[in-house]
Amino acid sequence: MGIVLWIIFGAIAGWIASVIMKTNSRQGTVKDIVLGVVGAVVGGFLMGLVGQAGVTGFNIYSLVVAVIGAVVVIYIGRIMQN
Repeated sequence: MGIVLWIIFGAIAGWIASVIMKTNSRQGTVKDIVLGVVGAVVGGFLMGLVGQAGVTGFNIYSLVVAVIGAVVVIYIGRIMQN
């Protein structure tokens, strides 16, 4: 995927994860993008641990993987703040 698609993909995945974790009102678009891209990497790693494919392109499966990774990143961030 090109850099523009990664930014769009990261924004969508980060926004969905922030809505799920109820952090949407505390973070902006840039944080959503970063969270989504980092989430895609984390989600791909976690899926690799269970023997599944990680992010495979700009599709629904990859979006779900990225959202799962972003939710994990938000959860770990909450644990580290306390």
